[in-house]
Amino acid sequence: MTVRDIRLYGDPVLRTPTEPIEVFDESVRQLVEDLEDTVRLPGRAGVAAPQIGVSLAAFSYNVDGVVGHMINPEIVERRGPVTEIEEGCLSVPGLWCPTPRYHWVRARGVDVTGKPITLEGEGLMGQALQHEIDHLSGIVYLHRLQGEHRREAMRQVRESDWF
Repeated sequence: MTVRDIRLYGDPVLRTPTEPIEVFDESVRQLVEDLEDTVRLPGRAGVAAPQIGVSLAAFSYNVDGVVGHMINPEIVERRGPVTEIEEGCLSVPGLWCPTPRYHWVRARGVDVTGKPITLEGEGLMGQALQHEIDHLSGIVYLHRLQGEHRREAMRQVRESDWF
């Protein structure tokens, strides 16, 4: 079991769009295993590869006791309404903010063998899909915040003991 350290907001890897995975070899299997081991810790709903310092398009999820992964994902359908949902991030410890998210989403990608998969959901699963796929595009949830929510969140980040 390999639980990887989480990169914190301010690390350039979190702002860099990832590269797609094209070769499904042992290194990709190890990456997926590390992502799934890392997301299994209590209180974690998702971990994207950039959060463990790897700029490849893969993430893991842990929703309702189901652990899985997706490689090269893209959101292919969204259903509203867009509402603000309290959201946190392992890369922004201790901070929860109302973040605009679609009510339901469907994502397509592949698994560790390159086989096509589709994930969809609302609630925590929908939020996790949007959050983790954002990470793969170099977007941290703080960048989705607006107005006073964003100003207050950035103030809290600047004043945090980890930044």
